[in-house]
Amino acid sequence: MRRSTVGLLTLILVCAIVGSAGSSNAQSAISERSPRPIALKAGRLVDVRSGQVMENVVILVRGERIEAVGRDVAIPTGAEVIDLSRHTVLPGLMDMHTHLTGDPSYGYSDHRLHEWPGYAALIGAKNARRTLLAGFTTVRNVGADEWADIALRDAIRNGLIPGPRMYVSAHAIGITGGHCDTNGYRPDAWPEPGIERGIVNGVDEAIKAVRYQIKYGADVIKICATGGVLSAGDAVGAPQLTLEEMRAIVQTATWAERKVAAHAHGTEGIKLAVRAGVASIEHGSMLDEEAIRLMKEHGTYLVPTLMAFESVVAGAKSGKLAPWSAKKALEIEPYARRSIQMAIRAGVNIAFGTDAGVFPHGENAEEFRLLVQAGMTPLQAIQSATLQAARLLGVEKDLGTLEPGKLADIIAILGDPLSDVARLKQVDFVMKGGRIYKRDGAEVPFVPER
Repeated sequence: MRRSTVGLLTLILVCAIVGSAGSSNAQSAISERSPRPIALKAGRLVDVRSGQVMENVVILVRGERIEAVGRDVAIPTGAEVIDLSRHTVLPGLMDMHTHLTGDPSYGYSDHRLHEWPGYAALIGAKNARRTLLAGFTTVRNVGADEWADIALRDAIRNGLIPGPRMYVSAHAIGITGGHCDTNGYRPDAWPEPGIERGIVNGVDEAIKAVRYQIKYGADVIKICATGGVLSAGDAVGAPQLTLEEMRAIVQTATWAERKVAAHAHGTEGIKLAVRAGVASIEHGSMLDEEAIRLMKEHGTYLVPTLMAFESVVAGAKSGKLAPWSAKKALEIEPYARRSIQMAIRAGVNIAFGTDAGVFPHGENAEEFRLLVQAGMTPLQAIQSATLQAARLLGVEKDLGTLEPGKLADIIAILGDPLSDVARLKQVDFVMKGGRIYKRDGAEVPFVPER
């Protein structure tokens, strides 16, 4: 896709979104970073590091960062004071497995034949806004076509459109005919993909693909270590990349100060990926005791994506899923449920992730309920989306807790999420980097920064 085309589409997108935002909720304050300090007067604050709840706390925000947190914080003269005395305040939530530039296709991928270049970025802008307003101020986007996630990340970062802070992988890396490839078409439907789209065969191509994704902006590397549910022509649990290929990918990414996330359902593929040194296993449907032991030894994170399993099973039973995907969804889901329970009991590092895009964006907080059903405490589930997610990303110095010096990513809800995690589905206040996007339960109209 030509860069000029992407730029034009992005400009059209920005104008459309800004116009829409400016015409709604006109009575609300315009969303822009305040030139004066902001004092949030919180009724309760969840300290996700200790698990303690502090009452009647002031959070002082100056610019994009938190300056002070405590009961005795002096509010500077001229500060904007926001009353959250009826609310519980938490760090902005973080989802480690999203696909913002995609919407549910229910297992059929022929939509690719009908969409114009740049369409994915337009979808991404819609989904980014929904995700942010749901309280998710940071996401890790693990796989997108046409560099759409790079364009979306940069548009958000530059203040052109509203959305969460994004860490993106660009094209996921996998084998010809594997889960990361586009299968089920005649060979003349489009050119056979190569390293530019993340398709590799052998160590040399694997190294080149990592370098290529990084050259064009990838923050993290995503690989497909096994087959998947929604792909055609592969078994859901079958290993795909070899140990040597994955080791080469991890080493190359490490040299470039990037981490590797591995899509992996099957037991053997999970173990190979962990031995290769990946930072996280995505889905992890068929864990056994050895896989869990290896993950604990290596400090590997599990990103469970329970909502995705629930969604594809519902799609399979309702007939919305392609036949090959429906069969795989029903086959793998019982294993996935047992695997996350085993991982929780064993104390494996777990980071919150949903696979949003398999289901509609903005519903991400439903994952908290599923994590608690699987055996987590509400605090552990919240930690997985704050403290643990920040550690997985390697950004714990800036994100994951509400402490002085951290970026001011702050949400507020009514009620007590430590007794009822479903409260996290109703976010009344959203601040990201000191800028308010939602207040009193209503979206704040967005004004671009440039």
